[in-house]
Amino acid sequence: MSYETPLSAPESAPDIADRGVTNPQPQRPVAPVRNNRFFPRKITAELVLKAFNTRAFKREKPDNPDLMLNIIDDALKANAPVPFVFYWGKGPRPFFGAPELQCLDYINAMMERIRQLYPTGVDVTLIFTDTHAALNGHKREAIYSYYAELTAHAATKGFKTELLSALIDKIDLPLQADAAQAQVPSYLMTTLRDCAAKWFRGEGTVEDGATRYYRANMIERKVVELIYPRAIFVSFNGSEMRDIFPEHLPVFYMFSIHHGISDKPWFLPSEPIPATGQGGIVMG
Repeated sequence: MSYETPLSAPESAPDIADRGVTNPQPQRPVAPVRNNRFFPRKITAELVLKAFNTRAFKREKPDNPDLMLNIIDDALKANAPVPFVFYWGKGPRPFFGAPELQCLDYINAMMERIRQLYPTGVDVTLIFTDTHAALNGHKREAIYSYYAELTAHAATKGFKTELLSALIDKIDLPLQADAAQAQVPSYLMTTLRDCAAKWFRGEGTVEDGATRYYRANMIERKVVELIYPRAIFVSFNGSEMRDIFPEHLPVFYMFSIHHGISDKPWFLPSEPIPATGQGGIVMG
């Protein structure tokens, strides 16, 4: 299904006789100019997806593009913003640095692709994973002062922020019991253990940290899809981490700062990151 953007009608041109021209020659019809403001554009879910699903932003093919198109089409039908949900973590720095600002600019550049095509725009929510920060041993004061910075900077782009712990509190379901028994799949344990070795500063072993992180995600992915059942989930991780993301949401795998860079900005030094290189930090 397609939808038309409301555009103004062209002003009428003066009659040729008013310009003193006699016996005018027959004029060839002029073909409409593509995207000319006098001609309504047909907006489809396919065009919206194509606007951001480009090499400039995606690190690999999106998961479940058919569902992604369906969610976009629902937004178009309702003339509502296209909904996106991100996780945003915390690293060792207690303050925002240049990488975080670059990441917000990069996300905004992707969203601007949609806004230019679809004036109703987007609804972006950054879910701050304070639960992961606490698991990694960060102090409460550092976690929430960082979140305050995130909220302030995100607001300048029109993005919303939410605490993951607050979202969990909204859902009164017996999720913890299932998660407490969840075993980390062998194909994930190596990756999560390596990441825990870098960032886990909580009680217990590195393996304990990796297991707790996996079990926390088993709860959180259910909570996120219950609260945002019709949203596109965006991750700076690759598809190897698909099983810890919301099961019933489509996933867009995105670079984090520039094309070719997938490091989480909160794990990087505070200096600006040049548009080269590629990383693979996961946990957070």
